[in-house]
Amino acid sequence: MCDERKCEGLQGRKVLVVEDEYFIAHDLMEALEKTGARVAGPVPTLREAMSLLEANGIELAVLDINLQDDVVYPLADRLRADGIPVVFATGYSSVAIPEAYHDVPRWEKPFSATQLARALAGLA
Repeated sequence: MCDERKCEGLQGRKVLVVEDEYFIAHDLMEALEKTGARVAGPVPTLREAMSLLEANGIELAVLDINLQDDVVYPLADRLRADGIPVVFATGYSSVAIPEAYHDVPRWEKPFSATQLARALAGLA
């Protein structure tokens, strides 16, 4: 449950943000922090995201699919194998996402970072 400042489901939870567009990444980070989440990142590359995963006890992840010259699917696979909920925050339509990821919640850009952060409380 979210009130005007905090979301119970995110309070103190570690959320990985992987986004290569600076302003979107910054907005997501701020919105998540306002809900009480602790943000790992944001990071713009798959390599940096994998490094954060190793060291940070991630509990939830918000992932852009297309990261510069890479895609985030290997990270999504690893997170899902570890039982960590994943959300795609992407410009890709559902038809552009491989069938193996159709069960992953998707927020299509442009979106409200605040609304996405509040929706994540239900996944945490």
